[in-house]
Amino acid sequence: MANVCMACDKKPRTANNVSHAKNKTGRWLYPNVHKMRFSFKGQTNVHRGAVCTKCVKKGKVVKVV
Repeated sequence: MANVCMACDKKPRTANNVSHAKNKTGRWLYPNVHKMRFSFKGQTNVHRGAVCTKCVKKGKVVKVV
């Protein structure tokens, strides 16, 4: 899975794990994307791809069953 949202173009990003001793090591933060069939709001054609859950909750995309 590509981990990129088709609606908002959200991608993985980097951050740091910080220990109690303030040691910093790199890590990745991945968006919560799921493969589904959806249509953009106001359009009738159906797309298939990865969409993050925030776009589904906000109503940017409508899940097609």
